[in-house]
Amino acid sequence: MSKELGSQILSHLKSERYRPVKPRPLAKEMQFTAEDQYHAFRDALRELMHAGRVVLGGGGNVMLPDQNLRAEGIVGTYRHNKRGFGFVVPSDPEGHEDLFIAEGDNGGAITGDIVRAKITNREPRDGKVMFRGKITEIITRSQKRFVGTLVKQHTKWLVLPDGNIFTEPILTPDAAARHIRPGTKVVVELTTDPADQVQAQGVITRILGEPGEKDVDLQAIIVQFNLPAEFPDECLDQARAEVDKFNVAKSWPDRMDLSDRVICTIDPDDAKDYDDAISLRKLKNGQWELGVHIADVSTYVGNGTPLDVEAKARGNSCYFPGFVIPMLPEILSNGVCSLQEGVPRLCKSAFIVFDEDAHPISSTFANTVIHSANRLRYTEAQAIIDNADIVPHPDGPRKADVYNPAVVELLHQMNDLAKRIQKRRLAAGQLVLDLPEVELVLDDQGKIVDAKPEDQSFTHTLIEMFMVEANEAVARLLDSIDVPFLRRTHPEPEPDSGARLKHFVEVAGFRLPKDMDRKAIQGLLASVKGTPQSFTINLAILKSLTRAEYSPRTIGHYALASQHYCHFTSPIRRYADLTIHRLLEQYLTTAPGGRRGRTIKLNGAPTYGELVELGKQISFTERRADDAERELRQVKVLELLVKKVGEDFPGVVTGITNFGIFVQITTWLIDGLIRYEDLMDDWWEVDDRGGFIRGQRTGNRIRIGDTATVRIVRVDPARRELGLAVIKLHSRSETGEAGAPEKPAKQHRKGKVAGRAKSQARGGGKVRRNRR
Repeated sequence: MSKELGSQILSHLKSERYRPVKPRPLAKEMQFTAEDQYHAFRDALRELMHAGRVVLGGGGNVMLPDQNLRAEGIVGTYRHNKRGFGFVVPSDPEGHEDLFIAEGDNGGAITGDIVRAKITNREPRDGKVMFRGKITEIITRSQKRFVGTLVKQHTKWLVLPDGNIFTEPILTPDAAARHIRPGTKVVVELTTDPADQVQAQGVITRILGEPGEKDVDLQAIIVQFNLPAEFPDECLDQARAEVDKFNVAKSWPDRMDLSDRVICTIDPDDAKDYDDAISLRKLKNGQWELGVHIADVSTYVGNGTPLDVEAKARGNSCYFPGFVIPMLPEILSNGVCSLQEGVPRLCKSAFIVFDEDAHPISSTFANTVIHSANRLRYTEAQAIIDNADIVPHPDGPRKADVYNPAVVELLHQMNDLAKRIQKRRLAAGQLVLDLPEVELVLDDQGKIVDAKPEDQSFTHTLIEMFMVEANEAVARLLDSIDVPFLRRTHPEPEPDSGARLKHFVEVAGFRLPKDMDRKAIQGLLASVKGTPQSFTINLAILKSLTRAEYSPRTIGHYALASQHYCHFTSPIRRYADLTIHRLLEQYLTTAPGGRRGRTIKLNGAPTYGELVELGKQISFTERRADDAERELRQVKVLELLVKKVGEDFPGVVTGITNFGIFVQITTWLIDGLIRYEDLMDDWWEVDDRGGFIRGQRTGNRIRIGDTATVRIVRVDPARRELGLAVIKLHSRSETGEAGAPEKPAKQHRKGKVAGRAKSQARGGGKVRRNRR
């Protein structure tokens, strides 16, 4: 590293004018804009990080270590890992990087608690300095209610909590007088927090029922993740009033009437809230105009009204197998807001004109009224595009000639434009990960009876392309008039994550260039497509990327290769989109005609600071919904696997750790951990960083991506545990493929043949595709 360049970086960070930003924007601030300059800057920054002179804050921002934090401590949210350790995520994302908390140093904190922690030391880890700390105070206990199974041990009544957030038994003396049968699922509220030598104690507040009964698992997850329940009466009253107002209005003269346009919706089979519709027409100059018509939710949900307050608190809808917790009452979300077939619906429409290479050359916006000609499903629309004679339909197969010829023509035109847009976006560097999912098949009691691979029809991508284009068009508009708005941001990968990914990929037998950019990742994705290692490589790439979030910061969207991006296309189920609709409404009112390019002031628009706080809040509700959906899928899959104990399934090795290997059952996309002491009849030398193990007796080598046959031997849905036994490992050593270079590694003792292991089950089936 050039000492001069390192000194320049440190001097810039010490400047009073410096506000923490991520590495790429920092390089831009320092005018290292050329690619070779950025590479030198990045190398210098890495060396400063490894030396502990520079750290990455919780938001991935570059900053100097704050020495005062050793004395004053860090306030943040605790995130617990099932392996015992955890992290404190600072409340101020620009204040410090996440603080590592070793097992035994969490002071009784559980995931979600607001805590104060002190830094105890710093140590090298994965090539950089990591700060270690200890929790000194639990400021706010995030959760007092837990779901678990009631048991009786001698004379004591206890609740064994589900999951891994809180794992200690909770004393429930009141159970003795309530005549509740042991084994029942209950909700318990803590009255005494756990502490040194003090066991947690609580009271039972709700009886959910017997494990496996209809909706017991769903209600348990709702309680566990503190998800919203019924809507307040004032919200329902407002929703009914808005429906009555819509029904009274027979015409809307202030809106563009698109009743004569051929417009259709394409959604999943079981969808009820259709919030987007598509039209397409060829202009006189030969160019194509795409119309993306989005339900005008802002017309029904005024800012600051009871519905708005509730929607903001919910942040988004939550989609579970066979059940939805909507952001808006269903009388709106599945009613007047839903773009149903053959009825008038109010929309905000984006009209985007494309050139021959599918580049957007102009955009206009309008308040509209549409009549959808057809409510189509993905597989149904794909069959029409493929010119199939028989088209699948929920009411039974249909002949293709029963469909409106104008709709059929529209679908073919949409297909052509979407493919040209896709080609353009891939050339620009958009990343498309191949992470297959399974769709869960439920019976009338809400139990999983089967799982099937997700539908791979191109119509999913077709709609996604159009939604992304509309989101970008609105973001470009709002950026052009210099108004702060809630963007969907996805920062560039942090410097060290690229190095870890490169090492991981090379261990798996593939290559990445030193300078890892989007093109390099695209090349890697292409090289692994169709191989057994595809899933693990795609997953490793996903984990190397920062999670997308909502923020007014102008940092772009890395995976989409987009400079300006926001969410506009799903206001029925995402509050972020509703905020964009309100800004667009103000713009259309201020600048009739909806043409972009004028710098105007929008009265009453949220301030930058207000958007920062709102972004944090709805990013949290989004993560909460994702976690809840994932957890319920795991529980549902594990409940099904209880009936499949003793059966064999194909698997693939997805992880190598210093305590065991993770094998994913590919049929169900759920992982099980097999500890080394239980892994066949061998002693295992482990290179967890190298991603492989080697048997001392047999010489067998196991790497990430190797396939296996595994047997289910134990399932515990309440503890989210799956016991697996390896029947046969189909390692690459059997085919003579060269393995990774050997080096001294840790040794683990010999285990039993076809041994069993407990694991934290990971994965599960799909609920609903997120349209970007």
